[in-house]
Amino acid sequence: MKKALKILGFVILTIIILLIVAPFIFESQLKDLVKKTMNDNLNAQVDFKDIDLSMFRSFPEATLVIEDLSIINNEPFKGDTLALGEEVTLEMSIKELFKSSEEPKKIDRLTLNKAYVNIKVDSLGNANYDIAVEDTTTVSSNSESTPFSLDLKHYEINNSRVKYDDKSSKTSLDIENLNHEGTGDFSLDQSELDTYSEALVSLNYDGVNYLNQNSLILDAVIQMDLENMKYTFLENEAKVNQLPLTFDGYVQVNENDTEMDVSFKTPSSDFKNFLAVIPEIYAKNIENVDTNGDFVLNGRIFGKTDDTFIPKMDIKITSSNASFKYPDLPKSVQDINLDMEILNDTGLAEETYININNATFRIDQDRFTANGNISNITENMLIDLALKGTVNLANISKAYPLEMEQDLNGMLTADIKTSFDMNSIEKEQYQNVKSSGTASLKNFRYSSPEIPNEVQIANADLSFNQGNVSVPNLKMTTGKTDITASGSLQNLIGFLLTDEQLKGNFQVQSNTFSVNDFMVAETEEITSTDESGNNKTVAKTTGKEAVKVPSFLDMELRFNANTVLYDNLELKNAKGLLIIRDETARLQDISTNIFNGSIGLNGLVSTKNTTPVFEMDLNLNSLDIASSFNSLELMQNLAPLASAIEGKLQSTLSLKGNLNEDLTLQMSSLVGNALAELLTAEINPEKADLLSKLDDQLNFINFKDIDLSKLKTKLTFTDGMVQIAPMNFNIKGIDFQVAGSHGFDMNMNYDLKLDVPAKYLGSDIGNTLGKLSGESLANTTVELPIGITGNFQSPQIKLNMQQAVNNLTQKVVAQQKKNLEGKAVDAINDILQGKRDPKKPFNKNDSTAVNSQKTDSTGAPIPMNKDSLNQSQQKQVQEAAKNILGGLLKGNKKKTDTTKQN
Repeated sequence: MKKALKILGFVILTIIILLIVAPFIFESQLKDLVKKTMNDNLNAQVDFKDIDLSMFRSFPEATLVIEDLSIINNEPFKGDTLALGEEVTLEMSIKELFKSSEEPKKIDRLTLNKAYVNIKVDSLGNANYDIAVEDTTTVSSNSESTPFSLDLKHYEINNSRVKYDDKSSKTSLDIENLNHEGTGDFSLDQSELDTYSEALVSLNYDGVNYLNQNSLILDAVIQMDLENMKYTFLENEAKVNQLPLTFDGYVQVNENDTEMDVSFKTPSSDFKNFLAVIPEIYAKNIENVDTNGDFVLNGRIFGKTDDTFIPKMDIKITSSNASFKYPDLPKSVQDINLDMEILNDTGLAEETYININNATFRIDQDRFTANGNISNITENMLIDLALKGTVNLANISKAYPLEMEQDLNGMLTADIKTSFDMNSIEKEQYQNVKSSGTASLKNFRYSSPEIPNEVQIANADLSFNQGNVSVPNLKMTTGKTDITASGSLQNLIGFLLTDEQLKGNFQVQSNTFSVNDFMVAETEEITSTDESGNNKTVAKTTGKEAVKVPSFLDMELRFNANTVLYDNLELKNAKGLLIIRDETARLQDISTNIFNGSIGLNGLVSTKNTTPVFEMDLNLNSLDIASSFNSLELMQNLAPLASAIEGKLQSTLSLKGNLNEDLTLQMSSLVGNALAELLTAEINPEKADLLSKLDDQLNFINFKDIDLSKLKTKLTFTDGMVQIAPMNFNIKGIDFQVAGSHGFDMNMNYDLKLDVPAKYLGSDIGNTLGKLSGESLANTTVELPIGITGNFQSPQIKLNMQQAVNNLTQKVVAQQKKNLEGKAVDAINDILQGKRDPKKPFNKNDSTAVNSQKTDSTGAPIPMNKDSLNQSQQKQVQEAAKNILGGLLKGNKKKTDTTKQN
């Protein structure tokens, strides 16, 4: 007995050692085998991170785990991902490991975890899953040609996703959160497969969304005939959202087509089945809903499907005198009647049609009905609908548990008939649209965190006529804004059914229109996790406000507003044409009164790009300078000295640049030019540091007495700099010349030149000039060049004294030369007339500017020039010039002395 136990223990120990050692022996072999199998059989880039072989994970079977498997397509889908798998698990008998590499290994169980399968079919019918390498070798029928064979008893697909995008058939299928498992015996020709599946399914066909993450659960037993590829449903139950369905029939896959005959129906006629059709997120908990009446869904899908045909369909939905009431809501929905059918008698996709024979409901006394049909669904869809009734929108949320950011309210009344085809809508051939009837919305209110004030629509009337919808009356208020409008919409149906822009034109009247009432609060998406562990994304305001030109509008608005409020501005009698198109607002022939004057403008504002831009041509007529300076940042930057000017301004401006999100100017981006004229203008130097400082330093002029009326100037601005073209003007006999530039940062660099007549210098200075020049210089001017730098708050004023002295000296010397030349001529004339002895020299008193005079050989005086003055005389003139200029710029301000002027 002990010997037997020893032998048994030895055997067990040997087996354990073999189980531990086996992975090291076979793992490398299996890794090579998997790679060889994939490379030999797949035309794709296949890779995996690692392969792990375990003898204990599923003992007594061996477990082969392939980690991070990826299959990337070659041409014609090069670079596309066909499949990804975080973990692929194969279970097989341990004895399969001891087979040679040429013998097929049978797989008993297959598990696929966190997989992503991306199936594509292009417009030519090429499929990215067609990657199997064609086998050109000939093998006997009883030989195995592959290293692995499926002898499955169980398979699983967990937490995976399958996407199917077929361009040729315009079909898109997205299966998310897929969990599927099946148990059967694939080694038999005839067997039963017990399956369970659950997923979120989205289906889009030819641009129409039929399912959108609808919950699908299928628990079915399928009879498999693998030899004939026929699958028959035995026991089954499905749920679409919460709608239970049972079905029977079969699907058979043939060589060139697929044949099917499947019938389905609701297991009961309870009206809760109707609520169950609605996605659970909207239907909420229907178990406690009180329902009456019936709801029946039954149908049949049958026939063959191939490249030409789809299965035929006969699906009916009916309900009679039904009602429902949620226990926590005050109102019920009653008199529900449904009679709908989906039919296809030929198997041609374009001949599928939907009949809405009757659809009615009532809440309180409000009744609504609809009927019509939709045909030619896959080609040029034809729609014929009629809607009639009255609905108090507030009652909808009182009868049905809608989760909406905005509560429904207002009274909707409609009596509309419409018939059209989608091609006409898409090609904007609205003459083919046949519509008639009326609709109205009264006492509607809308509020949102994204807008500052509630929007109230007192009345909105619509009248349908062919493809056009006239709006004879629209009255709306929000915040300070009131709007009365009338006009027409060209493509309301196209806008509602497709992604077309809403086109129309309106006449708009407003007593007060506030732009601030339409500032949209910017939002950002914030993702958080709720108590159930589900991610929830909500929009949260960022605290910023922006004005966006709506991308869906193509409108022409002829408007007239008594008052327009924009930022801190108040515009009166604003009128003109506003064209909204391509996220751009174009302003044409706009006129308005502001600052006791008027403005005319043409231009555009575009919010199409990330940074809004604008272009504008403005005519400013008789604007009050002080008011416009205090209210307009543009004026403060272009003409800072306007703060000290009182009067009227006339100007033309052409400018463009970038805008902030609230449509205020980005001054640094401004480019343009302006031509301005002061109609009437007086200066108050105390309001501008620069003028005040000039007023203090220039004794001969009082800035308060200056009138700048009719002064014209031209400005150009770019890169944050304003350049003033040289301008000359005369104020009370004083010639001014100004040129230079300043920045929007208020730094400046200007040159100012003044030609001051001698009569402004006073009698003392005039007598000094007279003594220097030999006579009174009533018409002489003193040129003063002044450099102005620093900034407007702290200006630096600098007189170019040396240049001023030189200029004045040259004028005095020139006058002296003129005087000497005149006296010389007089002397020659006296000699010629015998009135003077030619040998007698000039007396020193003959000239106030010189002490002696040179004569020629005859004794006649030689004319003198400025070079003839000796150095002491020139120095005398320069010193006098400095004294004169110093008197102009220093000391207390004096009144102009004109008592001794001519």
